[in-house]
Amino acid sequence: MRHRTVVRTGKVTRQTVYVITDLTAQQASPQKVAYLARSQWSIENRLHFVRDTTFAEDASKIRAKYGPENMATLRNLAIDTLRRAGNRSIAAGPRGVSYALHTRPLDLLRLP
Repeated sequence: MRHRTVVRTGKVTRQTVYVITDLTAQQASPQKVAYLARSQWSIENRLHFVRDTTFAEDASKIRAKYGPENMATLRNLAIDTLRRAGNRSIAAGPRGVSYALHTRPLDLLRLP
């Protein structure tokens, strides 16, 4: 059961959510199922949201064969590389790299 309050109006809505899992009845406590559902949101916020907002993945015109999977892999590599380099803002990271286009990307990847 989800409860949501709209801040502007104060209206409270309630939604029943059903979950399919391979856990047994003994393993699938409400706390365990809630934890698993919430952990999915951390993936959504740290990766998919960043790929869509920073790299405009949903607007991509690449649709043929393995193009979408390859581009997702490259975007993930870029995000991971920028995070490992200490960038707190993934949106600002590519701008910093673009200032020294011939050396900075290689530095991030620790290549000579």
